[in-house]
Amino acid sequence: FIFVPPLLYWAALTTSYRDFRRNLRSISLLGVGLVLMTMSVTAWVAHTLIPELTWAAAFTLGAIVSPPDAVAVTSITRRLGVARRIVDVLEGESLVNDATGLLALELGLAMALRGQSLGWSVALLRLGQLVAIGIGVGIAVGFVIDWLERQIDDASIEITISFLVPYAAYLAAEELSGSGVLAVVTCGLFLSRRSARFFSPTVRMQVNAVWAALTFILNGFVFVLIGLQLPWVVDAIPGQRFPELFLDAAEFCLLLVGLRLLWVFPGAYLSQFIRVRFLKHDDPVPSPRAIFIVGWTGMRGVIALAAALSLPAVIAQRNVIVFLTFCVILMTLVVQGLTLGPLIRALRVGGQEPTKREVQEARAQMLEAALEHLDRAGSEDLAEFADVYENLAYHYRSRLATLLGEGADEHGSSAQHDERYREVSRQLISVERETAIHLRDRGRISDESLRELLNELDLEESHLATT
Repeated sequence: FIFVPPLLYWAALTTSYRDFRRNLRSISLLGVGLVLMTMSVTAWVAHTLIPELTWAAAFTLGAIVSPPDAVAVTSITRRLGVARRIVDVLEGESLVNDATGLLALELGLAMALRGQSLGWSVALLRLGQLVAIGIGVGIAVGFVIDWLERQIDDASIEITISFLVPYAAYLAAEELSGSGVLAVVTCGLFLSRRSARFFSPTVRMQVNAVWAALTFILNGFVFVLIGLQLPWVVDAIPGQRFPELFLDAAEFCLLLVGLRLLWVFPGAYLSQFIRVRFLKHDDPVPSPRAIFIVGWTGMRGVIALAAALSLPAVIAQRNVIVFLTFCVILMTLVVQGLTLGPLIRALRVGGQEPTKREVQEARAQMLEAALEHLDRAGSEDLAEFADVYENLAYHYRSRLATLLGEGADEHGSSAQHDERYREVSRQLISVERETAIHLRDRGRISDESLRELLNELDLEESHLATT
């Protein structure tokens, strides 16, 4: 309850809905089909290798370790310039597979706590109830927050509301016997589209900064908690079982990696067949190297840890499940995590050019729209303000000419001129920053005044870096 809602919410809030929808077939095959298959096979293997694990406990273990954590993976793939489509699929998969795994975990916990197996009809009915109520509550909470945010323009209040949203969606869905996880994911995806309009630029910068720090702290804190709990977990397991449990964990790791690699190749080609044959899309066939990278990104992470820590103490073999989960996470992070970067470079799975072109075209259209607005507004305004519109038009034409690579425009602007302008502006900002710090050091201004001045200069420099 503490860790899962905010982590899932921020992941959903920063996911591109357009790319999520475009790659939904690939995401569904990985996030639903692969998770269910991996969970079933893992439960059967766990029950076979560790006879003391009941079927309910084995099913619970399979639900915990089946969903990979793509947070660390996407940060690596972005930094190394992996093809955008791979990153989009991995980000979308991380949302869907967490929801699938945690839904299955809820069913497994129900069986473990009641000590009985659910029939297929009862399980499917309960699953349908979890999904329907969870999605409905997520959309309803999203509409409420969308309306509320449009009435407020205060960073402190809006940041506080953003902290409460995932917990509100989670608790409301759980209270109505739905899936809190799906409610949080649905609410995040819904608000990811709306936040571009109800957040002001200043609030958006602050919200992004605060949430980036919060998710980093939560991810680290989960690992701290598992480290603090491990001594008690280890003490509760007989000493002679450790060699066997380590061997079992290694076998689980090989099993999880192998199942994912076996799944991704036919899954990718099936998704491509559906996309081309039935949806009439002309997307290129993914290369085997790209598919292999997707298959190798099966590291387990913070969601699995949080799920393992959430197991009630009354569940039989809880300590064994927590210990095996920790070992699986550690092994996959070390082996796959350390080899992912070298593999990406060796296989040369690059290509972010489509995204860059998309951004360039969007910038050009934005500048052209701004110039059209300047022409209309200038012709309707008073003649005494003509110089204002001329100066702004000169600035925008300079940016547009530089963006399009057309060299000098009719006003004499050129790419070299624009670059020199930014360089001198950065030098001036540096001089202003040093002067402000010097004034603070001499006692001429307070630290509060310095922070305000530095914030203004940082915003100016950030603007220069993105123009």
